[in-house]
Amino acid sequence: MILSIFEISLRKMITKEQIKNTGATFTPAMLADFLSSKISVYVNKGKQRVLDPACGEGELLLSIGQRLAELKTDFEIVGYDSNSQYLELANERMISFGLKNINLVQDDFLQSIDLTKEQLLFNFNSTVQSSINNSFDIVIANPPYVRTQILGTEQAQDLARKFSLKGRVDLYYPFLIAMTESLKEGGILGVITSNRYLSTKGGESIRKFLSENYEILELIDLGDTKLFDAAVLPAIFLGRKRKPKNPSPANFIKVYEELNGYNGDLIPVESIYDVLNSKQSGYFTAKGKRYKKSSGTLKYKIGSGACWEMLSNNESDWVSKIDSAAKNRVQDFFKVKVGIKSTADKVFISDKWEKLKVDKPEDELLKDLISQENIEPWNATDNFKLKVLYPHISIDGEKKTVDIEKYPKAKKYFLQHEEKLKSREYLIEAGRQWFELWVPHRPDHWQYPKLVFPDISLIPRFYFDNGGKIVNGNCYWIVATKKEDVEKLLLIQGVANSKLMTKYHDLVFNNKLYSGRRRYFTQYVERYPLPDFNSLQAKEIVSTVKELNKSTNKEQISKLEIQLEILVAKAFGVEPVFNLD
Repeated sequence: MILSIFEISLRKMITKEQIKNTGATFTPAMLADFLSSKISVYVNKGKQRVLDPACGEGELLLSIGQRLAELKTDFEIVGYDSNSQYLELANERMISFGLKNINLVQDDFLQSIDLTKEQLLFNFNSTVQSSINNSFDIVIANPPYVRTQILGTEQAQDLARKFSLKGRVDLYYPFLIAMTESLKEGGILGVITSNRYLSTKGGESIRKFLSENYEILELIDLGDTKLFDAAVLPAIFLGRKRKPKNPSPANFIKVYEELNGYNGDLIPVESIYDVLNSKQSGYFTAKGKRYKKSSGTLKYKIGSGACWEMLSNNESDWVSKIDSAAKNRVQDFFKVKVGIKSTADKVFISDKWEKLKVDKPEDELLKDLISQENIEPWNATDNFKLKVLYPHISIDGEKKTVDIEKYPKAKKYFLQHEEKLKSREYLIEAGRQWFELWVPHRPDHWQYPKLVFPDISLIPRFYFDNGGKIVNGNCYWIVATKKEDVEKLLLIQGVANSKLMTKYHDLVFNNKLYSGRRRYFTQYVERYPLPDFNSLQAKEIVSTVKELNKSTNKEQISKLEIQLEILVAKAFGVEPVFNLD
């Protein structure tokens, strides 16, 4: 597409900071066309009233308009945006392509929609009045990608009251509610959002809302395919507004760029859109990139916030075998906690304390720190240079802050950073001392054996610590305060570090980021299945893990890891997983 001088100049105005603050992640033209083609399959006969509630420069409206024109369908286009420059460009583009019946509104759609039963009249232009509520046959959208808190306290609170929101939510959630209200019964919603709601605990309310208000037609997880310039992992939801009595069969597609080491044959195509449009599943290559595509029937329960299952028949059978064989889950034995939070890491955490020389805080307060940078799956790689200045102690099992007057070097160091530390007003308001960590945890718990694993990692790195180290906030930890629970930690370590559990994690939680990195949230790890702790297989896994944790020989570790895979697979009654695909 050839850009006008106006369009080029406008795009130059859209800085990365603007995108971050406003969530203005514009839809690529080919993705807009893909979504429009999907929507057109479900369009009813007769005139179609089309809405984009955050239309930006109009890519989605332009695409769906062209599609409807090709189908010789009569239609009206309505677009909302609070940015007049975007609207001016959108209007110019649509007119240049010969589209008519265009009504663009400079306003905040979320404020304009009426959530009461009394419908609100709104001026779409100087001559036409029409209701927003229950008024549109098609809603096509790519709403902003921001947390509501970024909007500012007052606006966030207004949205929370209007849409009955609780906690930290993404802006696309109130948009989903508002778009649903704007659709006629039987109307079609085609929306691009972040894929986070598909698998996270925070997405429970979104999954529940969509399943209650829509006949789900298709779900397309675009994963790490990098279709946007911004760091967004998108998904497409297609649904028909109605109150479903029973779940209807809905198709899903998942496409991810990371193949987890797959080296088999690849299907050559021209672009990622050929992958999406192909009737085949499998492994593809396009312009030097490699993609894995899987598809099948989406499984979900109406009115439930449970994660939606996007598994092929073979994948579903395999997961069911693991679940059936599981005797327990991690959550049956332990709680998973996140590490310490300082909210001033550059002050508290360093690997260069020795360079301070005489100004270095007292060694008593400098503790070894386990962080995502310095752990591997097994103990053989111990190398801890990172330390945290930890001004907390335990007295009779109760957390206390140290008497800073007894540590003059630490006091001097803290005073050098006084402005930064005292800027943490929330800490002061909570009645805490200005030099404390925000979340220090119980100091007496660091002495116990624990499993530590990074929040984000390419591979599982469940590390067993028995040396009293502190855990950084970019990691999670599981602590065994009872001696009899230590071997349970080792069983979890063996299962969690296996390729089998990595495959289970990918299939069940479906949460990979760019370049194959995985998220190891509390809610995922606590749901890891475990074999019977008293079984022979479990005891053999623990024995093998003990050997792995003390071995320093790479060849021996490799052999023990193969042995571990065989034992874990045997414990769950499936074949060993030696290669992830």
